Amino acid sequence: MSDPLLSELLDLALEAARRAGELLRDGRPADLGVAATKSSPIDVVTEMDIAAEKLITGFLAERRPDDGFLGEEGASTTGTSGVRWVIDPLDGTVNYLYGLPTWAVSIAAERDGERVVGVVEAPMRRETYRAVLGGGAYAGDKPLRCRPAPPLDQALVSTGFNYVAAVRSHQADVVQRLIPLLRDIRRSGSAAVDLCDVAAGRLDGYYERGLNPWDLAAGDLIAREAGALTGGRPGGPPDGDLAVAASPGVFGPLQSLLEEFGAWHD
Repeated sequence: MSDPLLSELLDLALEAARRAGELLRDGRPADLGVAATKSSPIDVVTEMDIAAEKLITGFLAERRPDDGFLGEEGASTTGTSGVRWVIDPLDGTVNYLYGLPTWAVSIAAERDGERVVGVVEAPMRRETYRAVLGGGAYAGDKPLRCRPAPPLDQALVSTGFNYVAAVRSHQADVVQRLIPLLRDIRRSGSAAVDLCDVAAGRLDGYYERGLNPWDLAAGDLIAREAGALTGGRPGGPPDGDLAVAASPGVFGPLQSLLEEFGAWHD
């Protein structure tokens, strides 16, 4: 890698994600319970979310004390270096709470506001996804490439649902309209994993409303570096209104349907 800063940021993200993944995998209490809730009583935080974020931010701050942080569980500092870490210490908390395997640690680094490094650690899959801006995407040492684009009616697409009941109801209506037009719909419970599955060719597309920056920061970069297209509403970036990632031939038709069906509003 020609840029020593990007090399350093990638190495740190990989090590922080590995350590947090090991903590979450090996340190999960048998009596794990809910420590707090966020947007609704079913939008939960566990003690392990909090512990993993503290591990990540402590590790990174020790090595790069002038960097900023944005984390799901409250880490928020501006920093003075021009580098900011965007962290989801446990993406897929409800899966983790129930003992389901689809969860991940997501760490991205931004330089001067541009996302340049992304790492998603999926311990129960024994997979580590990584990407550097302009350098491609990898699972371990294996290059990732999104699937050749099928016709939309043969596309496998994943989505997620909000934890607020009224929002979920509208999202279900959108899915009901989409299902007859696709091969099928999947719902894994982890945005970071879904984005990496698009990158790895396990999905043809993914969309979701209501994501936060930490949900998609690393996975979006990994998907793009694997050749996928990503965005939000037509002409816009992925954001809280809508995030879409798909093989190039699927992206446009899927995005158009989501706009038509109102997937970007409650």
